[in-house]
Amino acid sequence: AVGTGGAGANVKSDDDFVRDVAMKNMAEIELSRMALDKATNPDVKAFAQRVVSDHGAAGDKLKSVVAGQPIEWPAQLDDKHGKTAEELGRKQGADFDRDYVEAMIEGHQDLAAKLEARLDVQSLADWKTAAAARTRSNTLPEPNTAMPDVQVRPGKSDNEGTAKINRWAAETYPVAQKHLDAARTLENAMKKRSTRVVSPFSEPDRPLATQPDDVQRRAGAAV
Repeated sequence: AVGTGGAGANVKSDDDFVRDVAMKNMAEIELSRMALDKATNPDVKAFAQRVVSDHGAAGDKLKSVVAGQPIEWPAQLDDKHGKTAEELGRKQGADFDRDYVEAMIEGHQDLAAKLEARLDVQSLADWKTAAAARTRSNTLPEPNTAMPDVQVRPGKSDNEGTAKINRWAAETYPVAQKHLDAARTLENAMKKRSTRVVSPFSEPDRPLATQPDDVQRRAGAAV
């Protein structure tokens, strides 16, 4: 049984929890592998590589944690996540980059919420307070580096199998939050670029002779 330390009042069974987070983890990896092939923004590609690496390691760790337990591990994406992957696969260029980052934000929000149900309530609140302060001061550490003054703790449980899963959740939560912050930063940067107004008179890579006649006339008149 799950102890009372978790942030969720009605925590799902271990079997349901593991299936849920394993599915979300798998989806993050599959979409990010797609981004490694299709993304045009180098920052998006770098983020996708980080997601593949971090979530691959988290998935392997969770498999080892539940080894020997009668827990069903998902073999493929479910209909919901499969549809997201299919729709994303039809996008190209900047549209792909935008929709991929949006999917990462939504996916990591959902994953973080699932993980929170397995964490100690007070330590989670303390961690969020410290993380928010460090984000404002641009000193939030890398995801694999624990904050020196506060660390999220797993929810308590008398069941050893559940306690191991909770410990995995506590280790994974800061990484998921770091990914979420990075995805939001990417989204904001892309929005800023897309709203910049480009003047038709400032096209340095386009020879004057190839510009429309009215542009040439106005440029000539200005000389």
